[in-house]
Amino acid sequence: MVRPRIPLMLLPAMGCDGQLWARQIVDLAAVAQVEFGDLSQDDTLSEMAARVLASAPPRFAVAGVSLGGYVAMEMVRQAPDRIERIALFGTRASMEVRPRTVVGQGLLATAPHADPRLTAIVAGPAQAMAERVGQTVFERQQRALLARPDISEAIAAIHVPTLVAVGDRDLICTPDDARALSARIEGSRFHMLRSCGHLAPMERPGEVTALLRQWLKTG
Repeated sequence: MVRPRIPLMLLPAMGCDGQLWARQIVDLAAVAQVEFGDLSQDDTLSEMAARVLASAPPRFAVAGVSLGGYVAMEMVRQAPDRIERIALFGTRASMEVRPRTVVGQGLLATAPHADPRLTAIVAGPAQAMAERVGQTVFERQQRALLARPDISEAIAAIHVPTLVAVGDRDLICTPDDARALSARIEGSRFHMLRSCGHLAPMERPGEVTALLRQWLKTG
């Protein structure tokens, strides 16, 4: 008997578009009904979450990177009965604001701390995403992120299979940041991606796909 595909919503980091998840969209097609959530039109995380929920299936899994991770947690807070499982990449539990490295209109969180070979591969696509997303959207997303409300309530609402993953060279969300988030979510799985910065689905596509495959089978 063929197992039905799980509806899966993928959410981007700030200044990124669907290219961030390009490999996973293709590689997970056999096991998941993959959709990409639009975080480009709204001024707050709450509004972003509501927009994605309005277009999402009745019940689904959600995975997000950075900004997308915060929106995913807000989606759980708004509609806990609709989220089947959640995966958070490069997402922190802390409200502390840290400097970002901006390249053009976007966020290049892979250099100089990530593997130099990956930087050479990822820098071009990251810049292209930033240019497609544009300065106006980037600034809107940045304001929403900086003004995010306390996320303790959203974290406390998570009672589903959870994956928390982070690059070992991520300076925006450090491994300690991600471990702290994982520790606050009962039963969550923590995973460290080696020689990886902030844009894990693009930097370590095969490993991220394998992680998500396993996560989709959990529970």
